[in-house]
Amino acid sequence: MNYDHRIASDRGSSFLALGPDGAERIVTVSPSLARPVVGDYVVLDADGRVESLAPRRGVLARARADRGHAAQIVAAHLDVVFIVTAPGREFSPPRVERYLTAVYAGGIAPVIVLNKSDLAEDIVGLRLELAIVAGDTRVLAMSAATGDGCDVLREYLRPQTTIALVGSSGVGKSTLANLLAGDRRLATGTTRASDGRGKHTTTAREMIALPGGGWLIDTPGMRAFAPWADEDALAESFAEIDAAARRCRFRDCAHAGEPGCAVAAEIDGARVARWRSLRAELTYLERRDDPALSALERTRWKQLTKAQRAKAKLGH
Repeated sequence: MNYDHRIASDRGSSFLALGPDGAERIVTVSPSLARPVVGDYVVLDADGRVESLAPRRGVLARARADRGHAAQIVAAHLDVVFIVTAPGREFSPPRVERYLTAVYAGGIAPVIVLNKSDLAEDIVGLRLELAIVAGDTRVLAMSAATGDGCDVLREYLRPQTTIALVGSSGVGKSTLANLLAGDRRLATGTTRASDGRGKHTTTAREMIALPGGGWLIDTPGMRAFAPWADEDALAESFAEIDAAARRCRFRDCAHAGEPGCAVAAEIDGARVARWRSLRAELTYLERRDDPALSALERTRWKQLTKAQRAKAKLGH
């Protein structure tokens, strides 16, 4: 099949689709077909109805709050995710850890973007805090408002590459999106001088075409983010803990005070506590939902993303 259209936004009873020439089209979906998400490649019939979805890859998902529905897909067919944070109240390395875990779970290449660097009193200190949670992931400091430091992002704007912006409200995702797109298609809000927070402007996921043939998906701010992930993704997000655990004296070390525990000896206690908390949360989410359904979905998730993770590592 020729999957020549992509879902750009969800409008409830209909969807906005972009054609290969960038032309916009309002489409509907048969009730018998799985509901598309932003980024999906689709086939349309003669009446403008979605008749088929391409097999998904590069899926960013989070756990649903309601029991019985394990994952909520944020976007699909992603190649790169810019995890955006900023100085001030919204600066949160633990939240970045959670985003990283979800990005790794989808087999997507992450980049951490410290936006509004012009407002930081100690930009070096903030970058060091992010470096602790970043591992091998790049940490880029810039200001989308002034353009300072943003040129490095353009190396990711490749033809047929889909980039998503994630982060909490007020970190400047829409301003960054407009900078990358070369226009002001997305609404932005002013930044308060008192705390550097921007007004929340993005209310729904939206995909736009980028100069050069790429795609960009902006997402609403998500302060509370429970990643839909497995142990493999957690190990990638906390790679130094995974490596240290192999040096523990006992193979079944729980890293809870056992003698010869390399994790306790080598890793910052706060980082270990967050790893333990997120691991317990992922275990709870798996057990909370129907065990058989959850196990089947996670097995399928691993099969779909294992190759994509390897590709992301090689490509970025």
